[in-house]
Amino acid sequence: MKIIEAMKEIKRLAEKLADLQKKVALHCADLDFETAVYPDQRRQVDEWIQSYTDSVQRILKLRVAIQKTNIETTVSIELGGHHIKKSIAEWVHRRRDLAKLDQAIWASLTDRNLREGKAQQSAGQTVDVKIRRYYDPATRDEKVALYRDEPSLIDAQLEVTNAVTDVIGL
Repeated sequence: MKIIEAMKEIKRLAEKLADLQKKVALHCADLDFETAVYPDQRRQVDEWIQSYTDSVQRILKLRVAIQKTNIETTVSIELGGHHIKKSIAEWVHRRRDLAKLDQAIWASLTDRNLREGKAQQSAGQTVDVKIRRYYDPATRDEKVALYRDEPSLIDAQLEVTNAVTDVIGL
């Protein structure tokens, strides 16, 4: 089974769980003067609960197998002209929020709205004022672009990886 198939099965099972829960809630009790919907309603409710329990266990097995696969499977993605190898799990974390955090620190390197020009000192002298930057603007721009684009590059590669990679342990 491929990763994408496992993920789709988990989604399908979650929908099944919601349906079974509604059925159990609707048919778990009635008044003694009502006609039962099922010939052996107790057995039917028990079967739904067992199916629910079995489905939860299947979801657990699938999730753990996907996690194991994500940790053990290495993927190479080209970023900034370099091929970077990380596990699927690491790429998922980069995609989720870490690339944005890296982008944020580089984007915080600004001129702080400071202005170059002439300024008057407290003694009344006029001096030329220049901005001192403690960073390289070209490097900043390169890094901001790199980290801005990283999530979409990860998405593209992991989409392919999820379609072709077998889940470990199933």
